[in-house]
Amino acid sequence: MKNRNIVLAIIFTLLSCGIYGIYWFINVNDDMNTLTPDDSYQTSGGLAFLFTLLSCGIYGIYWAYRMGAKMDKLKNGGSHTFLFILLQVIGFGIVDYCIMQSIINEKATISSVE
Repeated sequence: MKNRNIVLAIIFTLLSCGIYGIYWFINVNDDMNTLTPDDSYQTSGGLAFLFTLLSCGIYGIYWAYRMGAKMDKLKNGGSHTFLFILLQVIGFGIVDYCIMQSIINEKATISSVE
């Protein structure tokens, strides 16, 4: 897991016309899989991106649902699932990445201190 600056990731995504966003999507997915090894959804970031691309975004909605469930598990409750699906459907999936990256940064900082 890598601690990433969320603001810089957004800027790089905008400056690269979304190319960095693809890289960020793949890494966030893989980091979330690392944080929840006992979860049944363990699709790699590359495959999740490919499935989203091939299904014209439909798999992205399912991905948002699964990542929201992982966030709920990591945060011991909450309602990230609905929020993630809503953001993905209205075209603000990058906000999902930001929310997930914040928990990844939190967990990466804790593990580096230990």
